[in-house]
Order: sequence, then C-alpha cells, then structure tokens
Amino acid sequence: MWNTFILAPMVNVLIWIYTFFFHNFGLAIIIFTILIRLITYPLTAQQLKSQHKMQELQGSKKWQEIQKKYKDDKEKLAQEQMKIYKEMGINPLGSCLPLIIQFPIMIGLYQSISLAMASAPIQLLNLSRNLYTFIPGSQLIPLNSKFLWMNLGLPEISTPLFDLFGFAVPIMTIIVVITTWLQSKLMTPPPANPGDQSAQMSKMMNLYMPILMGWIAYSLSSGLALYFIISNVLGVAQYAIMGKVNWSNLLPKRKVANLK
Repeated sequence: MWNTFILAPMVNVLIWIYTFFFHNFGLAIIIFTILIRLITYPLTAQQLKSQHKMQELQGSKKWQEIQKKYKDDKEKLAQEQMKIYKEMGINPLGSCLPLIIQFPIMIGLYQSISLAMASAPIQLLNLSRNLYTFIPGSQLIPLNSKFLWMNLGLPEISTPLFDLFGFAVPIMTIIVVITTWLQSKLMTPPPANPGDQSAQMSKMMNLYMPILMGWIAYSLSSGLALYFIISNVLGVAQYAIMGKVNWSNLLPKRKVANLK
C-alpha cells in the first residue's frame, strides 16, 4: 500500500515535472514542494485557526482560574482542560496536524529521491517497475542528479561546497536549521500566559524542531534538505500573505522595571 499510494505517485510526479523543467531534478523538487504546499494549504489555514483559538482560550479568565485552582492536581487539571476544549470546539492536536502529515511526505520524498537516482542495474529495474506507462523511462533514466554543487541523491557532505580546516561545511543543513527556526518563531502566536504548560511545550518544540530537521538534512540526501528549505520559505510566505506572521517574535524581549 505504501508503494501504491505514496512512493509510486511521488516518484512519477517528480519525474514528470523533471521532463518539463530542463531535466533538472533540483527544479523538480522545488516545483513538487510548491504543489505540496498548495495541496496542504487548507490544513495550514486550519492550523492557524487552531493556534488563535488556543491563544484566546489561554488568555481567558476561565482558563486562568482552573490553572490556579488545580495547579496541584495535574489529573484534574487535564480533565478540566479537555472539558473546555470540547465546549469551545478546539482540537488540541489541530495545530500539530500539518506537521504529522509532513512526516510521511518526508519519508516518501526521501525514498522517491533514492529510487529516482537509481544507477545500478537492480535499482534501475526497481525504478522501471514503479513508473507509470506515460513516463518515458527509457529516454530519461538515469536522471541528472546534479543541482548547484550537490548530488541530490547523496548527503551534502559527500559533495561539499566549502571545506573548513578539512571539515566539510554543510551549508544546506545550516540553512535548514535557520529557516526552520525562523518559521517556528514567525508562525507561533505570542502566548497569553508564558508560564502555561502549553506555552512551555511550544517553546521547547521551537528549540528542538530546527535541530531535528537539521540532523535529518545532514544525514540523508541533499534533495530532502532542498525540500525542507523551500517548504520553510513557502510556509512563512503563506502566513505573511495571510497577515498572520508574528514579526515581534524575532525582536529581543524587553524587561520593564517596576518604578515605585
């Protein structure tokens, strides 16, 4: 089922795009990323809606009252929180749904890039078995895997642009970490209650997610790193167009002293 519904369609879409964009697999990944963002746009809009509902809830008097009332009883606090979620029609996982959907896309994209970059006879046979009839595989394979300084089927460190004291500088990985951090900062609404448990969880996610994405980009094919970067930039652009980017998150927080 994975091959039929995820891997094969992704491979064929990538190769089909490849045929129209100068036989450049890097451009194919960029166009593919744009298509994924357009398809998942309704989920992105739902994520934004969920985030703002949660922000309004956390700033409400009722929410703050139960935080104080049940601060020493975590189980009861969780029960009361779920009641409020149900009353207000809030799905606490709604803001995480696009991220959850991204993981099978990332896995499928990594596998499809590896499959499309086939060079050995057995790999080429496996690729040909996954191609649809309208794809002229015999004329296209093997695909051109070069994009900028990278071989998109290999980790970036195998074809580095810069060496620093004998160490390959993973430029794409660095950009992935920066853009992931920027996206998380710009797309996270300011917490109504910074000391709230969900606010602390969001803060930790904003810290760990760039590191996780960077590690994946560093370890796996550079084509996946390219996908991360384009996806992050498009995510910020989508939120900016909607007027929902929280630019204030990039500014240092000022502590105002109490004057007596």
